[in-house]
Amino acid sequence: MRYRELGRTGWQVSEISFGAWAIGSAWGQVDDADSMAALHAAVDRGVNFIDTADVYGDGHSERLIAQLKRQRPGEQIIVATKAGRRLPKQVAEGYSAENLNTWIDSSLQNLDTDCLDLVQLHCPPTDVYYMPEVFGYLDDLVKAGKIRYYGVSVERVEEALKAIEYPGVQSVQIIFNMFRHRPSELFFPEAKRRKVGILARVPLASGLLTGKMSRESSFAADDHRNFNRYGQSFDRGETFSGVDFETGLQAVEELKAVFKDGATLAQVALRWILMFDAVSCAIPGAKRPSQVEDNIAAADLPPLTEVQMARVREIYGKYVRAQVHHRW
Repeated sequence: MRYRELGRTGWQVSEISFGAWAIGSAWGQVDDADSMAALHAAVDRGVNFIDTADVYGDGHSERLIAQLKRQRPGEQIIVATKAGRRLPKQVAEGYSAENLNTWIDSSLQNLDTDCLDLVQLHCPPTDVYYMPEVFGYLDDLVKAGKIRYYGVSVERVEEALKAIEYPGVQSVQIIFNMFRHRPSELFFPEAKRRKVGILARVPLASGLLTGKMSRESSFAADDHRNFNRYGQSFDRGETFSGVDFETGLQAVEELKAVFKDGATLAQVALRWILMFDAVSCAIPGAKRPSQVEDNIAAADLPPLTEVQMARVREIYGKYVRAQVHHRW
């Protein structure tokens, strides 16, 4: 495993880290024994950064990670969690000092710790990024010793650019993958200039970029790939990166033709993300140890060639750009 700097925190985080949404909720049936085995497999292979949120299974994901840390005493396991989606309705006014304190206290309890490593605002309304007082509340939580560092998880590039104007923001979590190129155009250079860490989330476009899906694929009722395909429950961009499922399948077939030898498409998709040095880490999810092993193997792949990178851009332009580039 190789490691990269995360902003100005001083942390070196594993290039392929662990996204813990899937072990919490909204990805179909999950077995806790499998989830714990997946977490242990990740740490065994050098993963030292885990991303979760207070609403993933109403704290269930956080509690599983707390269990992992109790079972691995003395090992460095950096945990990033998120706050804000507990609001019954996403309104900027909900990001008050009182609410933030309540959410942080809940995560402290779930994660069985006295201080949270990294707290990220969880895709708040755009107006929140224009409210300096909210970031002041986060500064107060740092001073109080409840959190070490804070960052944001965003939907749109514009939100990311606004967020990093606040000096306390250490990291930005943003959707970046073969179906989402826009962050690399303006945001990445600016984040590098300000020494802000970047967490590439939804790196496999909700599984589309595994190359294992087809028109016959079906998803459980409690899987967001079923209930949020058109943005019915939260931002559409969270599901398949906002790409129409049928269109995504067509693009995947062309990507398979480009990367037909050796590694899986999922591994190549993760390696593509690592080609951008502004990225601190990619955070693919995993529900089983075998998925962890597959994800981590991506870090060992050789760099993609200029020809391969160009073909990815061409396929993005042919199938995906018109659907997503201007929106996120």
